[in-house]
Amino acid sequence: MRRLPVPAALALGMLLLVSSCGWGGTADGDEGRLPGAPTGVTAAAGSATSVHVMWNAVSTGDVSVYEVYRDATKVEEVPGSEHMVDVTRLKPSTTYVFTVRARDAEGRLGPRSREVRARTPAAVAADTSAPSRPGEARGRAAGSRAVQLSWTASTDDRGVVSYDIYQGDTKIHSVGGDQTAAVVTGLRPGTRYSFTVRARDAADNVSPAGAAVRLTTAPGTDDGRDTAPTDFRATTRRAEGAYHIDLSWLPPEVDGVITEYQIQLDGRPATSLVWGGTPPRGRATYSFYVGQEAGVSHRVRLRARLPDGTWGGFSAERTVTTGGDR
Repeated sequence: MRRLPVPAALALGMLLLVSSCGWGGTADGDEGRLPGAPTGVTAAAGSATSVHVMWNAVSTGDVSVYEVYRDATKVEEVPGSEHMVDVTRLKPSTTYVFTVRARDAEGRLGPRSREVRARTPAAVAADTSAPSRPGEARGRAAGSRAVQLSWTASTDDRGVVSYDIYQGDTKIHSVGGDQTAAVVTGLRPGTRYSFTVRARDAADNVSPAGAAVRLTTAPGTDDGRDTAPTDFRATTRRAEGAYHIDLSWLPPEVDGVITEYQIQLDGRPATSLVWGGTPPRGRATYSFYVGQEAGVSHRVRLRARLPDGTWGGFSAERTVTTGGDR
């Protein structure tokens, strides 16, 4: 079996940008660098007067604090270990624009994230009735750093706007009122956790907590398969006198947006893919150049950077041979 060295320049995939290779978290030489712009920023109404803002942890530079802006006004500061916040004291039936910036310990600010918009629902007069308790709470550990939770929808006389997820007594996340499942990442291996869910309506009435779901994450020696891309496929094709590898996969299920992947070719990091815009929610695709010679075999796999800034598990590995696909 013959293998060619990976070319220094790889072709760009549609809607993808190639970043420098800094695998496994903060790369050597990050000290002194400004934090990068937060990616994967989302905003969703939690009630008529609040919006839940999430973003992916910045993996470059030394992040001490995240600053959250409503339009041009800074409205929240969040410790660098967290990447979500509820922005409160908003007006009903109003559209807001949010951005996030990372700040290092020296007070230096990185660039702003892209803008995201959220509209609060209308206020409901004289609504003092809380939603019913979420029912049939279930969950399972998804490897060593994540859990998957689900529950039965609550009912409310005016409608459920969001569900709040608690770890012990601390609120750690919110999802929309049309969702009855969530994935919590950023957990510690081999650790027991207790999660509960509460429903919230537009008037900020909050239900009693649903039944506690107690789960223990897998030991740290697991392979992370529950956070790996699935249905990974790889083929080769010839175009303009050269061979390319075409990849496609389904992103892992997480609460948040995955914007970055690492591709490993023949056991070595080959490139990092970063979506500049909104990543696809369904099947993702990418293609890159591997040389001009036929009959050369390559092994390829990839993994995602999770919203908490850590790397997920690798996909299944595929072997392809240039000239072998017709």
